[in-house]
Amino acid sequence: MAVDKLKIFSGRANPRLTEAICGILATPVGQVELSTFADGECYIQILENVRGTDVFVVQPCSQPVDFHLMELLLMIDAFKRASARRITAVVPYYGYARQDRKDKPRVPISAKLVADLLETAGASRALLLDLHAPQIQGYFNVPVDHLFASPVLVEHFRQKDLPNLTVVSPDAGGVERARGFAKKLDVPLAIVDKRRVAMDQTEVMHLIGEIEGRAALIVDDIVDTAGTLVKTAEALREQGAERVFAACTHAVLSGRAVERICQSSIEEMVVTDSIPLRAEAAKIGKIKVLSVADLLARGIRSIHEESSISALFL
Repeated sequence: MAVDKLKIFSGRANPRLTEAICGILATPVGQVELSTFADGECYIQILENVRGTDVFVVQPCSQPVDFHLMELLLMIDAFKRASARRITAVVPYYGYARQDRKDKPRVPISAKLVADLLETAGASRALLLDLHAPQIQGYFNVPVDHLFASPVLVEHFRQKDLPNLTVVSPDAGGVERARGFAKKLDVPLAIVDKRRVAMDQTEVMHLIGEIEGRAALIVDDIVDTAGTLVKTAEALREQGAERVFAACTHAVLSGRAVERICQSSIEEMVVTDSIPLRAEAAKIGKIKVLSVADLLARGIRSIHEESSISALFL
């Protein structure tokens, strides 16, 4: 690999993940000055020559979402103006992905706007992880590589070798994701039919599938307030599930999420380090973090070497 032409930089959202990626690729983290003016504006200066280089900017849109998104855009603009040959936005957690369509009158398609902003800033391509809606790839007019954390999560539960396991989708929109899990683990699939009664509030209606006397693994891409997750776990227990586990890629964990998970019947919740785990969540024994650094490093290597990345999609 021509490491002399590969440079990886990190925003302030998740520098540990970038360090882990660089460690795997045996390349140093790029030098950049990141600071904030008194009024909250970002200040950015690249501290090394990037002319003609293949630049990768790693920045998830974690809390505070708007700040980290703006910092990412400014970093991309700085690299464009510094004559980088190619700029890849590595976004492990894509901001505003849940606003991917007009489901009500007079609302924005925010996920599309974020794609436009990344392109306008100067991104040549994007490397994304577990999008909430896969069709967001179509909002871009530059190449997009959409990776999945399922190989990392599936391997964890394969090693646990849970008997009588059923994978559960917490809603109809996540069926494809859960079906992939179930297929890789060679176990049955169940689906929870829910109804959203408010922006952050859902109500479990029906369970489709056999769960009585079995272990249940709830699979989702985002755990935010954990309301849906906990209600799904309760419904599964009421339907006779003996044990309940959860696997979620992006541990947003807003508000009382950690408290809800602690008080729930979920035995173990496995998440990834796509975004940093909140301090109070890191102290909870039932929350386990798996790293996606190797997955992203392999994606970056393939893009840089112009080799096939299709094996990572499986």
